Amino acid sequence: MGFGYALVHLKYTIPPAVALTLFYRPLLNRTDLYKIAFLVTIAFVSTLPWDSYLVRRKIWTYPPDAIIGPTLLSVPVEELFFFVIQTYNTTLLYLILNKPIFHPNYLSTATSRKSSGLQWNAGQAILTASVMLGGGLIWRGNEGTYLGLIIAWAGPFALFLWSLSSQFLIALPLSSTMLPITIPTIYFWLVDTLALKRGTWVIESGTKLGIHLWDGLEIEEAFFFLATNVLIVFGLAAFDYALSILLTFPRLFPNVPELPSPQLLVKGLLTDRSKYDTERITGIQEAVARLKKKSRSFYLASSAFTGRLRINLVLLYSFCRVADDLVDNCTTEDEAREWIRKLTHYLDLAYASKEARLVQKHPEVQSYITENFPESSQSALRLLPTHLLPYGPLYELLEGFKTDLEFHESDFGKALRTFPIANEHDLEVYAARVAGTVAELCLELVFHHTKSTTTSAQREILIRSGGRMGIALQYVNIARDISTDAAIERVYLPTSWLEGQGLKPEDVLKNPGSTKIELLRARLLDKAFGIYQEAQPALAQLPTDARAPMRVAVESYMEIGRVLREKGYQLKKGRATVPIKRRLAVAWKALNQG
Repeated sequence: MGFGYALVHLKYTIPPAVALTLFYRPLLNRTDLYKIAFLVTIAFVSTLPWDSYLVRRKIWTYPPDAIIGPTLLSVPVEELFFFVIQTYNTTLLYLILNKPIFHPNYLSTATSRKSSGLQWNAGQAILTASVMLGGGLIWRGNEGTYLGLIIAWAGPFALFLWSLSSQFLIALPLSSTMLPITIPTIYFWLVDTLALKRGTWVIESGTKLGIHLWDGLEIEEAFFFLATNVLIVFGLAAFDYALSILLTFPRLFPNVPELPSPQLLVKGLLTDRSKYDTERITGIQEAVARLKKKSRSFYLASSAFTGRLRINLVLLYSFCRVADDLVDNCTTEDEAREWIRKLTHYLDLAYASKEARLVQKHPEVQSYITENFPESSQSALRLLPTHLLPYGPLYELLEGFKTDLEFHESDFGKALRTFPIANEHDLEVYAARVAGTVAELCLELVFHHTKSTTTSAQREILIRSGGRMGIALQYVNIARDISTDAAIERVYLPTSWLEGQGLKPEDVLKNPGSTKIELLRARLLDKAFGIYQEAQPALAQLPTDARAPMRVAVESYMEIGRVLREKGYQLKKGRATVPIKRRLAVAWKALNQG
């Protein structure tokens, strides 16, 4: 009896597990726990018989003075724990690196299937040849036996997982797949080297090649840890692929439980790709691209949401962004008003048929979108989840766009020009229309998708507070964009505020960075943070599974306001920016607040 192997866990495998757990804990949800349990169970069940065979054949052995004693099928309890702890560590690292990844964005479209098919065939051929090589090494026996057993055991699993999800694996960023393979593999190589040198476990001669990756590390052991980490990551990617299919296509899978059964996951993986809604995939990809380009803060916050809630929030943002751009990018007031009229009629049609659960099922809406909107914006309108959203805030949003039109020059020229934000009341009404409404719509999606129950009275309070928080965020947005707005001849600072400083809106257009305007920026930020403090307590009353993500969304944006309050803040394209490390720190703090 000894504690050599147990000390390996105490020194080298348990500490990383604790560190990774503490780091990921604020983001850990029930689906993540399900993945961990799922992978650990499969790893344990699939490895135990194989490991037992190797021990009984004395391909590797454990000195009696290195293990405590209890065994299962001849495998020491410390080795059984290794199955669990390696899978747990690699899985947690995968979850951390994949949290920012929006997996539905990487489902294959029709245009990507041909190239992925070629890679699928190449992978099939390589893995099939590897399995045959492993079998040959076992058949020959002697020095190649151990390596052959590793390949023959791991190869079929890898081949099976590759066959199911290779196109998804190929599409994912390398950082989300290669790093969770590479980092644990190198780490366990180092641990294995120390253990082999100390005699904690021994690979018997006669079944190994005698080749070392470096001093103390047998090539078979190096390949074993590489193969097992590949299997773990392949398994996790297959799980995420199945979940993405289930969540992305509500027509195929109307009701997806938070913890889908293995049978449902397999059904998702085996779904004929010809049944995929490629227009929906493309639309989601376009929505994510808009989000990344237009709002890094919201993109960061969106990664804290899960399931169909995350998908629908991204689609909602995409519609709001497209609608805003259609109006903002016009060269004349008449053209902009025409876009508002078209958007209004689109909403009229979308909400006219109560029988149409999804806009995509409403042929009149589809026809109107195709005939009246540019191709680049059509998916945003088609995928807006109107069946989950009240129509009032969307119409109010368009009313806010009408305020923006009043900044266009009138026919009487600049001399008689008036600006629409005359006083603080006008500013608040405008912010409520363009941002408070979006906050209300986000909350409606939260209420629909979360499992927590809320009364109508609670919802009313939360929506009211959400609208107020939206105003605060819009004030921060206006304070940040004074210079960029001035460049397109817009001044959202109330004219009454300007007059108090002896200024006119035209003075802002000429010199948006003057000292007096900086004072007004500070005043606007004070208003923003005052409303933020007023509405902040409502965050703690949100459904538990959306509370922390919503806090991340709010705090990420309010951090822009905090940056603007600092002396010497840096500008990028005329706007104050929050460094990525600071954004991550803010998100981390918000998540830990719960």
